[in-house]
Amino acid sequence: MGQAHHHHVDPEAGDRRVIAAVAVNLGLTVAQVVGGVLSGSLALIADALHNFSDAISLVIAFGARKIARRPSDGAMTYGYGRVEVVAALVNYTTLIVIGLYLAYEAAMRFLDPEPVAGWIVVIVAGVALAVDLVTAALTWSMSKASVNIRAAFLHNVADALGSVAVIVSGALILLFDWRLIDPFVTLLISGYILWQALREIGLVIRILMLGSPPDIETGAVIDAIRQVDGVAGAHHAHFWLLDEHRAALDAHVVVEAGRWSEADAIKARVKARLSERFGISQTTLELECARHACPAPTGA
Repeated sequence: MGQAHHHHVDPEAGDRRVIAAVAVNLGLTVAQVVGGVLSGSLALIADALHNFSDAISLVIAFGARKIARRPSDGAMTYGYGRVEVVAALVNYTTLIVIGLYLAYEAAMRFLDPEPVAGWIVVIVAGVALAVDLVTAALTWSMSKASVNIRAAFLHNVADALGSVAVIVSGALILLFDWRLIDPFVTLLISGYILWQALREIGLVIRILMLGSPPDIETGAVIDAIRQVDGVAGAHHAHFWLLDEHRAALDAHVVVEAGRWSEADAIKARVKARLSERFGISQTTLELECARHACPAPTGA
């Protein structure tokens, strides 16, 4: 957390990129569905379905970016930044549903193979790959600093790899008439989608569940507080993620006996230590005199 590098993208420029990405993905979806129906390729239709989810994920990401810029108010005192985390959860959940659906359809196609027009598959998937790469380029820089945009970006990366797989599938059908390669490739696309979504959704759930940052041990934070000059102890600690970049801490800090006159200075030293060492941006500390500290403190 403290060593994280933030990549900043001009909000308006980022909005234009997202709108452009949505437009090209919607156009591509139509082309892929038509091509999939004409060719009889389940893999191409699977790629189209995933591509449509790309467009929807980008629409959700765009809306979340807009809402996240609102200033804090009486209803949302921490601001609206966490809406991007909610958007990411929606997008990852959608990916998981799509991945499971494609696996089911592929299994059904294994049981009942259908003829596939390989040349249509190769042409349409080639166009899809080009569009996927353009869309990924539009969102790549923004994905570094936003779990919301990263979810949409991973949609496109998965779709680009899916397009490559579909191209290979079409070529093998043309060359060897391997009809079963179509559902097999669909299974590969499904597996990759599920792997990516399940790998990334953990952090999103952790943030929404008010979990601590995965790269910082709560015990290390409490120990750092206790090592500050003038601190006799720390307890009732609650350490959580506000969003993917900001952590917050609430804790009771016990001031050593005879040093209550230094309470403000001790509090300042604790906050400075937490900010410098761990990058904790939001800290709320309740100071207790050693003589009147909580008789049975709970927590860390």
